[in-house]
Amino acid sequence: MDVRIVICGMGRVGQAFVGLLIQKDKDLKERYGLNLKIVVAVDIGGAAVSPAGLPLEELMAHLKKGGRVEEMPGFGKKGFSGKEALSLVPADLLVETTPTNIKDGEPALTHMRTALSQGRHVVTAAKGPMVLRYNEMKTLAEKSKVKLMISAATAAALPTLDVGLTCLAGTEVLTAEGILNGTTNYILTRMYEDGCPYAEALAEAQKMGVAEPDPSLDVEGRDTANKILLIANEVLGARLSLNDIPVEGITKVTPEDIQKAKKDRKVIKLIGKAEKKDGKVEASVAPMALPKDHPLASVRGTEKAISYLTDTMDRVTVSGGKSNPLGAAAALLKDIIRIYQG
Repeated sequence: MDVRIVICGMGRVGQAFVGLLIQKDKDLKERYGLNLKIVVAVDIGGAAVSPAGLPLEELMAHLKKGGRVEEMPGFGKKGFSGKEALSLVPADLLVETTPTNIKDGEPALTHMRTALSQGRHVVTAAKGPMVLRYNEMKTLAEKSKVKLMISAATAAALPTLDVGLTCLAGTEVLTAEGILNGTTNYILTRMYEDGCPYAEALAEAQKMGVAEPDPSLDVEGRDTANKILLIANEVLGARLSLNDIPVEGITKVTPEDIQKAKKDRKVIKLIGKAEKKDGKVEASVAPMALPKDHPLASVRGTEKAISYLTDTMDRVTVSGGKSNPLGAAAALLKDIIRIYQG
């Protein structure tokens, strides 16, 4: 089956996705019968366009030399936007990898609205549209009878939604608890295991590339809040917004807090939690002192994890998954396979 893809966003995740298509091309055709063709690659200055499918190795070589997509010889179109691409070039699916924007969701919101309203499937790594306009996006997808897949926006390679929606089918999920941000878990691990001060652990994470130069989204707990919001809405059937979630990050965690937890045989982790209470779903983000036997207590370094408590299967926990652009790209590819194998 030929699948024509418009990809919006050619940063680290977008390029990792294109590289993955090159690497997995034979496997995708033989195992899944899928011939995935990128017909438009869009970035901030324009796009590379080929209705027959772009030569991906040439595209990657061009980008690695410092070229921009709109300058790709024979295919570049300066100023060609994602909305234009989705409106003018025949395609089956949008892959959305533009930077997450929690202020207004753009440009991903416009891209996703356009694709869904025109009857195209969407897989996205951008959280903004789903965090800000969850009900609208879901309604558009249902109305157009297409799939909207958001695995890459909910902890990338960690299969938070796959476990909650597929592996736990037939259960009632009562609680979801997660370590959903690799940066904060790395900092807390260094503070706990090595007595490293917060500022030093953060600087170390930045030097390693684990933390961004501006780490506020991570350390203030907002990234975790975005993810637990989507998990609560998808898996627990909530209809929450960010305003419903009290958020506390790790910036106020002191060495004294760490030592007290150690003395009590506990470990402090930044936990995103959603739970059913009296017929409602409540969610929160905060550092929590977990008992050593809690399944999330042993999650170290940059690893992430999700733990579900159900009515019939008891507790099910999954940890691991790459916290990098390749992990997000792999989640996007997984969602595409699920759309066409489902």
